[in-house]
Amino acid sequence: MKMIKAIIRPERLDFAKKALEEKGIYGMTVMSVEGRGDQKGISLQYRGGAITVDFISKVQIEIVVKDREAETVVEIIKGATKTGKIGDGRIFVLPVERSIRVRTGEEDSEN
Repeated sequence: MKMIKAIIRPERLDFAKKALEEKGIYGMTVMSVEGRGDQKGISLQYRGGAITVDFISKVQIEIVVKDREAETVVEIIKGATKTGKIGDGRIFVLPVERSIRVRTGEEDSEN
């Protein structure tokens, strides 16, 4: 199994969610996060002065899928969230050893 972690623009979350739902992928965890990358923050004007905001608000989506579905999920997220501008985000693919359903104790370690 693989965990897909995507850090994206908050305004692109609905696009990603709808695109994933169209392919039958519903399970995900979504978190509000802050960070910085190549963008190195932004400068804002406030009361006549410039303020530098180092960390920018983003949304992190986490999805665990079977190995064979990982590349499809990555492509769906890329297609739904890309604006072509700096700060579009980043996608990480990580291995998952086990998954246990709390309610039933059912385990899945499919690779």
